[in-house]
Amino acid sequence: MGVNDTDSDKTQEEEQQDLPKVVLFRPPPAFSLIGEESFASNKFHFLKTYDSQLPLDQFLSTHSHSIKAILSSGGAPVNADILQLLPEVGVVVTTSAGLNQIDIPECRRRGIKIANAGNVYSADVADLAVGLLIDVLRKVSASDRYVRQGLWAAKGNYPLGSKLSGKRAGIVGLGNIGYEVAKRLEAFGCFVSYNSRKKKPYVSYPFYHDVCELAANCDALIICCGLSDETRHMIKKQVLSALGKEGVIVNIGRGAIIDEKEMVRCLMQGEIAGAGLDVFENEPNVPEEFFAMDNVVLSPHRAVFTPESLKDLSELVVGNLEAFLSNKPLLSEYVDSE
Repeated sequence: MGVNDTDSDKTQEEEQQDLPKVVLFRPPPAFSLIGEESFASNKFHFLKTYDSQLPLDQFLSTHSHSIKAILSSGGAPVNADILQLLPEVGVVVTTSAGLNQIDIPECRRRGIKIANAGNVYSADVADLAVGLLIDVLRKVSASDRYVRQGLWAAKGNYPLGSKLSGKRAGIVGLGNIGYEVAKRLEAFGCFVSYNSRKKKPYVSYPFYHDVCELAANCDALIICCGLSDETRHMIKKQVLSALGKEGVIVNIGRGAIIDEKEMVRCLMQGEIAGAGLDVFENEPNVPEEFFAMDNVVLSPHRAVFTPESLKDLSELVVGNLEAFLSNKPLLSEYVDSE
């Protein structure tokens, strides 16, 4: 019986080795949060560069003939140098909604398809964006600290917050997430306007081609766009000045979209009223100045992560990889439009 079991295990191992390989350069956060087994399939086998002692280029060259796909996550670049070593790769599937770690033009040049997280995270991120905005306006976290420290009894009532209803909310990036944010804020009685690469024909919200002009005409600016060369530090001094002393900024996009040093200065000098931030420019390092600010609410880049969204993500990732390897349409193929 022992011999048969060994033979069976060996056969299974050999079968696994014969499967198409999907290379990973680092473990996606979802692996540790819900388990790698949630992403398993009998149609492919993961090949992990981070488990090998070989230099990356040597590892990839050794396995290049069997690597058909890349499973990408933030912080591990998929660039021209990497792709040059992987001539058989036909798809990059990413666990993120953003694609700033992927060289999209190089993928297009090589005919490599891209699939991102699609709409999986949109509702959860939108919920947190609105939550951050409410928290900043109504001083939820700050008043919570006030109560916990015994200051209500010692010092009396906490300063008043501001209502959400009636606020002019400007959304930067009206993609899947931005649109979900807009719908929620509209339901709260906000007046929504937006800036995006293109005017969206399916919405009636006022469109501002210039983000500075949008900031000048809103009380709250919610950053929902992706990070690119064009959007890096797009929210700079002029935009923050246009937002003004009563304005609040919320960022659930990417930290580097905002000039963080300039935002810190504006907050310290009262040039904007507050901020709700899920993302930062040099994560996990956060400017220490924020820690003493009661008008700033901080979240550790967790907008996308709920058990529900991670389960949906695992199904989407596996579905995309299996679809590609079966010559079927991808479930969430990225097209070059916002």
